Formats: sequence, C-alpha cells, structure tokens
Amino acid sequence: MKAFYSDHFILPLPPGHRFPMEKYRLIRQAALAACPGIELCEAPRATDGQLALAHDPQYIRAVSEGSLTPAQQKQIGFPWSLQMAERSRRSAGATIAACRAALEQGVAVNLAGGTHHAYAAHGEGFCVFNDAAIAARLMQAERRVRQVAIVDLDVHQGNGTASILARDESVFTLSLHGANNYPFTKEASDLDVALPDGTGDDDYLAALDAALAQMFARFSPQLIIYLAGADPHEGDRLGRLRLTLAGLGQRDRQVFHAAHERKIAVAATMAGGYGRQVADTVAVHAQTIAIAAGFCSAPAAPVAAVAIIGAPGATRFT
Repeated sequence: MKAFYSDHFILPLPPGHRFPMEKYRLIRQAALAACPGIELCEAPRATDGQLALAHDPQYIRAVSEGSLTPAQQKQIGFPWSLQMAERSRRSAGATIAACRAALEQGVAVNLAGGTHHAYAAHGEGFCVFNDAAIAARLMQAERRVRQVAIVDLDVHQGNGTASILARDESVFTLSLHGANNYPFTKEASDLDVALPDGTGDDDYLAALDAALAQMFARFSPQLIIYLAGADPHEGDRLGRLRLTLAGLGQRDRQVFHAAHERKIAVAATMAGGYGRQVADTVAVHAQTIAIAAGFCSAPAAPVAAVAIIGAPGATRFT
C-alpha cells in the first residue's frame, strides 16, 4: 500500500501552540512499524491550477506570497511562513496522489490531510487548503471517476468541504461529528449526523452503519475520500466523544468493508487528533493505516472516462 507523507515540512510554531505538529513524524514511524511492507512516498506539491479547483485564485496567491492579513492568519490558526505555504500544498498533493494510487490498488493513505475547515476563499481551524475537495474535483477532471463520496469521521464537522461542494451533485459529503463541538455554526453537508457529547463505541458505530447505508442508497461513488480523524477518541482534548481505540478500529473496518464489498477505491487521510497524550493519537492513526493496508488487495472497478465537474472553471488542473 502506498502512503504519502509531508512531515519533513515543519511549521515554525510559537512555544505552547496547541497544534501537535510532531504527530506526523511519529505517525510515519508508527506506520512503518505496523506495516513493514508499506511504500512511503514523499507528497507531491499541488499546483496553483489544482488548488483552483476548490479555491479562489486570490486566496491561493495570498497564501503563496505571504499577503494573508493578520486576521486571516488568526482564523487559520497558523502564522504565515514559507513552510506553512509549502506544507499546505504538499498536504493537498498527498491526497491527490493517494486518490490516484487508490484507484489503481484499491486503497492508499495520506499520512496527514483531512483539512476540511478550509473554505474556497479563506482557511480556518488549522486548515489552509481543502485537500479532499481539491482531490475529488481533480479525479473527475482527469476523467478517472464520475462520482466521489467524502466520508468525514473527524469529530468536527467538515464545514469548509460542505460549503465548497454545496451545489455539486457529483460529490456526496457525509459528516459524522460532535453536535456541540467546533465549528459552532455548521454548514449543510449532503448528510450530517450530529452526536451528543459522551457518545461511546456502540452508539457511534450504529450511527455510522445507518449513515453509510443511507449514503449508498442515495449515491453510487467510484471513490471514497475517508477522513479518519483520531479526535473521537476518549483521550482527545478537543473531542468530547468517548470512543475507545478498539471502537475506532471497528469504525475504520466498517468504512473499508463497505467500500470493499462494493469495489470502491478508498483514499484515507488522517485528519484531526489532539490527544492529551500524543501517543494515544498516534496509536489511533497507526491502527487506521494497518487496517487500510489489510484492504489493499483488490483494484477498484474500472470507470468510464466521463467527467462531471461541478464548479465553473474546474478543468484548470495543470
């Protein structure tokens, strides 16, 4: 299985910053230990044209040139730096590469990504560019698939993804998230499942099973982009849910099994994770990667070369 990494692009964050930048290096090390046969690949750099499938060119330019205002940087949660701009491109490029690999091998992973709070013209919540929206539209523009589902199981709603893809009937957005958690003003996904604080394994897994059944009753994707957030874990500082490590493993198996039995490719991203102990977050992500590797055997069913692009100008992907 191919896994794409960008952890050597490190953001220079101020002391005490709550974003766990070190987790990405630890995830790569844990992935190697859990899956000795994994093929680690450096994340490619997303181009301006690829980013423009989901983002306003002026916003892309501001990130690239360092002209984001202080208010925009505060909303993102990161101070601007060359490293921030480059890592954000690489994170999006990793999801693009994971989608391409998944369509060849059945499953692939981005060891970062899941930046679902980024909107078309601004970033927020530690998210600069929306990798899932960009990759979904690029796979269509390259005529690899017609329909894509984004299954977002981060504990926070994918508000940026929902906004960008709100009028795109060729991409289905599913978000299973904490009802009382950030973002406190939610966008409308194609299917939102809001869970109360304290939700544990059994209730979560039942809600996920019902949500997947509803999604597949309404939509037939050829590719799933799966945001496998670690933040529903009971040890997460920002999560408010109470899933165990075993419960999160069953969550992953439900997603991969549902895709596997329908011969749908899956590109998984790691999304959020803010454990009180970083080792707990890394363990959740490493488990996801090991489970993904177990499903990387059967290639996805071939798709006719027909593109359905939902946004004006969406063929600008060079």
